[in-house]
Amino acid sequence: MHLSDITHPNQLHGLSIHQLEQIARQIREKHLQTVATSGGHLGPGLGVVELTLALYQTLDLDRDKVVWDVGHQAYPHKMITGRYNRFHTLRQKDGIAGYLKRSESKFDHFGAGHASTSISSALGMALARDRKGENFKVVAIIGDGALTGGMALEAINHAGHLPTTNLLVVLNDNEMSISPNVGAIPRYLNKIRLSPPVQFLTGNLEEQFKQLPFVGESLTPELNRVKEGMKRLAVPKVGAVFEELGFTYMGPVDGHNLSELINTFKEAHKHIGPVLVHVSTTKGKGYAIAEEDQVGYHAQSPFNLATGKAKPSQKPTPPKYSKVFAETLVKLAENNPKIIAITAAMGEGTGLTKLQEKLPRQYIDVGIAEQHAVTLAAGLACEGMRPVAAIYSTFLQRAYDQIVHDICIQKLPVFFCLDRAGIVGADGPTHQGMYDIAYLRCLPNMVLMAPKDEAELQRMLLTGVNYTDGPIAVRYPRGSGYGVPLMDDGWEPLPIGKGEMLRQGDDLLLVGYGTMVQAALQTAEILNEHGVEATVVNPRFAKPLDTELILPLARRLGRVVTLEEGCRIGGLGSAVAEAILDANITASVQRLGVPDVLVDHATPNESKATLGLTPPQIAEQILAKLDSRQPAVSLQH
Repeated sequence: MHLSDITHPNQLHGLSIHQLEQIARQIREKHLQTVATSGGHLGPGLGVVELTLALYQTLDLDRDKVVWDVGHQAYPHKMITGRYNRFHTLRQKDGIAGYLKRSESKFDHFGAGHASTSISSALGMALARDRKGENFKVVAIIGDGALTGGMALEAINHAGHLPTTNLLVVLNDNEMSISPNVGAIPRYLNKIRLSPPVQFLTGNLEEQFKQLPFVGESLTPELNRVKEGMKRLAVPKVGAVFEELGFTYMGPVDGHNLSELINTFKEAHKHIGPVLVHVSTTKGKGYAIAEEDQVGYHAQSPFNLATGKAKPSQKPTPPKYSKVFAETLVKLAENNPKIIAITAAMGEGTGLTKLQEKLPRQYIDVGIAEQHAVTLAAGLACEGMRPVAAIYSTFLQRAYDQIVHDICIQKLPVFFCLDRAGIVGADGPTHQGMYDIAYLRCLPNMVLMAPKDEAELQRMLLTGVNYTDGPIAVRYPRGSGYGVPLMDDGWEPLPIGKGEMLRQGDDLLLVGYGTMVQAALQTAEILNEHGVEATVVNPRFAKPLDTELILPLARRLGRVVTLEEGCRIGGLGSAVAEAILDANITASVQRLGVPDVLVDHATPNESKATLGLTPPQIAEQILAKLDSRQPAVSLQH
């Protein structure tokens, strides 16, 4: 059977180990070819091919439900659930999503781009099943990195107290999240992997037995039986924590041995109550380059499959915002030992590994635990440190109560650095940084800023670490800056709440925030070609807003247009409109940003075009509003 012939996972039923191995090879080939061509998550999916095939052979996927944590590792799942022939469209506009998506397939039972959600959602499905008197299996597959998330531990605690609720949790243990895992839980799992019965299975002890006089090779069959006996006897020891929490523990199982996996899953399905199967896998399995560099090949832009090297860009690109952030913070931290950078398992993504290398005592990785990261920062601030919490905009949503309760109410000087703010592209709705302006602007004591370019980011970082009157946040986008000159040091902090005027005109006011400042300037040039002169303001701060600059201009010009790469509801445009209303100024306000929709996966430029946020589209909307009696001028080229 060829992988392309599989349109339903139940077609795996009855296949031999040899046939499953053939399909496994085909999955890896397609996986590698697709990611090498268009980019995507590489290592996670390669590591769970056998796990997926073995588990699905023991399930009836017309009835049973499987919940994958995050979805990074669900590419094999997608290929054997009817999406093989469209898999080449992965993460492209109108193509296959990079994460599970309930609207994409009936086999995607729960969508998630954030970690640690699978056990909670699967338990909810299991409880609903029991209340409705139905009978089907529910499986949650979670990585050891995601197991550090508090939500996963809360779900385990709950499930363990439901002895008659059937739930299978498969722990995909590859010793990694994106970076190597940190903390006591991964250390405990490592202890299990390295425990005597597991090491016994490696053959080292077997070799020692063979060296005994009069034994040699003759003990091998008996030794195999001893191995299995020792493994069974050792389960209460090595799986003690899970057993004490109410789970039946099985493992560790070789995650690339189909026979062992199938037998273990069949046995697990026979048990009543919650069961945890501990599967040991290799991230990047089957592609030697990814196995050797599991951090670098967690996800990849398009690359050469033979060499593993990224395909060179057609033209030189300016430094990425994350690089400018990291290098600037290192310089600031070198001169200020109170600066402590905090990441939640995103050291590479945020660039903070640069600081870890140079100043390891000023770097903390808490693992996938954003709530803990924020309150940890609060504790550091209480003792006079300068905590810098570098967390993606979309992931900071997970710690909202901690921002309110532990930071803002106590007015603690924590500096939030929100990477990936705005439209992020191929990862889709779960990763778009759409809401941080709105969800932070409403909080008392919070200061919000966004740079127009990478040089202004440098000044904002100095501003943030110097600000001691409460919490402060800066948002900046994914990707490269504009190539403006940078400074090695000597930056000056910005006065809090003060913007700048970049262009003067007598017809309307354009207020662009962060990444949309450049779009505002380009829009002004297009409007100038049509006889409309615009004043352009970079407010720098969404809170406090520079009303001394903006309100007189709004009063004089009478027309205000705001531009932001975030949700319109509650965003920068709302702040400007509220200020104008509160000041009893009569002016029209046109707010341009992301409407009340979810932004799907596509390139950032494709998403901006869909949302009407390119400069020609913005200019067209402004001209249509200026004179609604005339048809809009088409400015698309």
